[in-house]
Amino acid sequence: MMKQTKYVSAQEAVKHIQSNTRVFIHGSAATPITLMQALMDRRTELRNVELTSISTLGFDLNDENMQGHFYINSLFVSESVRKAVNSSRGDYIPVFLSEIPKLFNEEILPLDVALLHVSLPDKHGYVSLGTSVDVAKSAAFKAKVIIAQINPNMPRMHGDAFIPFSMIDYAVEVEDQLPEVSYSDNTDLVCAQIGRNVASLIEDGATLQLGIGTIPDNVLNNLHGHRNLGLHTEMFSDGAIDLIKKGIINNSEKKIVTGYCVTGFLIGTRKLYDFVDDNPIVKGLDISYVNDPRVLSLNPKVTAINSAIEIDITGQVCADSIGMYQYSGIGGQMDFIRGAALSKGGKPIIALPSRTGKGISRITPVLKQGAGVVTTRGHIHWVVTEYGAVNLYGKNMEQRAEMLTSIAHPDDREMLERATFDRFLK
Repeated sequence: MMKQTKYVSAQEAVKHIQSNTRVFIHGSAATPITLMQALMDRRTELRNVELTSISTLGFDLNDENMQGHFYINSLFVSESVRKAVNSSRGDYIPVFLSEIPKLFNEEILPLDVALLHVSLPDKHGYVSLGTSVDVAKSAAFKAKVIIAQINPNMPRMHGDAFIPFSMIDYAVEVEDQLPEVSYSDNTDLVCAQIGRNVASLIEDGATLQLGIGTIPDNVLNNLHGHRNLGLHTEMFSDGAIDLIKKGIINNSEKKIVTGYCVTGFLIGTRKLYDFVDDNPIVKGLDISYVNDPRVLSLNPKVTAINSAIEIDITGQVCADSIGMYQYSGIGGQMDFIRGAALSKGGKPIIALPSRTGKGISRITPVLKQGAGVVTTRGHIHWVVTEYGAVNLYGKNMEQRAEMLTSIAHPDDREMLERATFDRFLK
């Protein structure tokens, strides 16, 4: 029997969340901020409510006063949960982004409630998950109770984004502005050079995967002379808009979802949200499909651009922790590194500044104690810094050390040469 959706206030809606339950939070620009604030206001009435999500924006879940009331069991670590995850108030589940829907679908992580943020219902009775389809689609279909913000400011994304309005148990009308993030004004010279170095590796007809940040935006800024690029990515931001409008990204040479941009979620400014609103050229798809290496590999020249916290001289990439401190997550890095490696003409790329903001080399003799390896030395191919690009694939350990030293900061090369000599002295 079809459910009857009830329009209620945010305060009334969250009363249907009980102690000792697990609650999914819609993520990124679709974070349901009004519902989250109402839930936090009930804090003292609740015990042991587990909150699970990928990255969230616009709402801080690090409050020490949540102890005993809410527990953050995060599927990806971002600033909004970082302190909590590294304390007794939370933890992190290491998992490939492509496999998170499996945790919900097979009830390895059963969901009692899903807090969603969706568009207005259309004339056919469907709402769109908007800027964040990714893992939210599977969460919506597996949660026992759905509470959703209905927002005219949420774009109507096409693709897998639609769910029947009748699935929603409690609807809360809001007119919240979506969280915005912009990197277009960044003038970091190091990232600009990395962008140029990465762009030099991208061929016409390549299928791109890019993340968010200064490096991806700088890569995109250097692609205006390219032709027939495709976009099949877990997420994208404002930097892709002009390339799509100019037909440089036209998806004509992709073999999967030919002619369309494919993404799992979006983070950007209102310009991006307006661009994708009811725009059939952009399809938001379930992340278990978007990030499946077997699907990715069917596209030509998949060029996957990811970053890292540090990389050792043998090619082990740490992208999720600073030593034992959980800073980020596995996310989709390995999904795309492997998918690009299996693609005909594909290029898996790790792009990172040679040094941290404090002047410490990111290319290191060994990873920090407790550091997590996200991309193994068996999966690594291209590594790019502001000093150049090297391809480690098929190279032995000593060769890798020498190649990585060549793109390290000049002031760190002697240290790395010494470490290479000590390690491989025969």
